[in-house]
Amino acid sequence: QVQLVESGGGLVQAGGSLRLSCSPSGLTFSNYGWGWFRQAPGKEREFVAARTWSGYTTYYADSVKGRFTISRDNAKNMVYLQMNSLKPEDTAVYYCAASYRNVARTPGTYDYWGQGTQVTVSS
Repeated sequence: QVQLVESGGGLVQAGGSLRLSCSPSGLTFSNYGWGWFRQAPGKEREFVAARTWSGYTTYYADSVKGRFTISRDNAKNMVYLQMNSLKPEDTAVYYCAASYRNVARTPGTYDYWGQGTQVTVSS
């Protein structure tokens, strides 16, 4: 059974930083591309960042480019989202997602999802 477990969310002031972690199990880590999405109340789930299954290429939403960094640790089978210079508009539930040998900005591309972790940025 595949599981993705996110952690690291919380309450932070504007300008602060958080690092989200995604711990997957039940799949071969190196065969998957990894994405982070977020969903704010009343809004659709939106793409944040992704890293290809090869690990060499990253993609970011324009709204987070230069502030967020997606990374993966193949030795630990972990995926991270480092979030710096956080803004109130970054407030959302953040989801980790896995896509078999693929990665894209569209949620439908992904095969597995975590349960989400809440990030709240106060002004």
